[in-house]
Amino acid sequence: MPFFYNILGVTGRKAILFLQHISNFSFLIRDAFYWTFVAPFIGKKVSWQSTVTQMVRVGVESIPIVTIITFAVGLIIAMQSAYQLERFGASIYVADLVAVSITRELGPLITAIILTGRSGSAIAAELGTMKVAEEIDALQTMGINPIRFLIVPRFLALAVMVPCLTLIADLMGITGGCVLATTALNIDFTRFFMQTAKALVLKDLITGLVKSFFFALIIAGIGCYQGSIAKGGAEGVGKATTQSVVASIFLIILADMLFTALFYSTL
Repeated sequence: MPFFYNILGVTGRKAILFLQHISNFSFLIRDAFYWTFVAPFIGKKVSWQSTVTQMVRVGVESIPIVTIITFAVGLIIAMQSAYQLERFGASIYVADLVAVSITRELGPLITAIILTGRSGSAIAAELGTMKVAEEIDALQTMGINPIRFLIVPRFLALAVMVPCLTLIADLMGITGGCVLATTALNIDFTRFFMQTAKALVLKDLITGLVKSFFFALIIAGIGCYQGSIAKGGAEGVGKATTQSVVASIFLIILADMLFTALFYSTL
């Protein structure tokens, strides 16, 4: 019986801690949405200089890694699909598979995972360092709202730049498939381009961009939240950074599954 009670106690404490995290996270998201989408319309300005700086860090500096990885993914998809389609003399449909899978699924997902590791972790580390150094408390003492000053620019930067990077990822993924098709499968570039244009429809692109926008909110929200609750010095900052990446990737994949089910049932 004592062992059973210990299990119940541990489970109860974990459940209460989880609910506390959910509550605190919801308050953070509520305040971030207020300062992002409501406050600017009632005379409370957003720090655009800080937002642009974050856009450069999150978006512009991520272009090389997103470009290289998605180009390689396009090559891989084309190789794997060509291996099967060549048996039936249907190599041209490599263009369909690459274009639809990249724009609907892999472009947004890979971009979000890259930015989780690159930018989400950086956000958690930056805010966590400020938290343990009591810099956030100092901002509050000076009458500066930390949500408005620190979190809103990061939310805006990710919400704008992740969809933009997703478009670049889509283009580079299709380019990777095109390179393999024209070099290894002897498919003419014009023919590949026409087949891709025939396969893609507007809803494929919209689906990927909607996903990428919500992925951006997940990355920003989890990164900012984990950074804001960091404690315990350097070890606490490292723990918050790790938890930020793990939680973000988990929620991104879960959200991707839900959106995919939603779009396939309604579109």
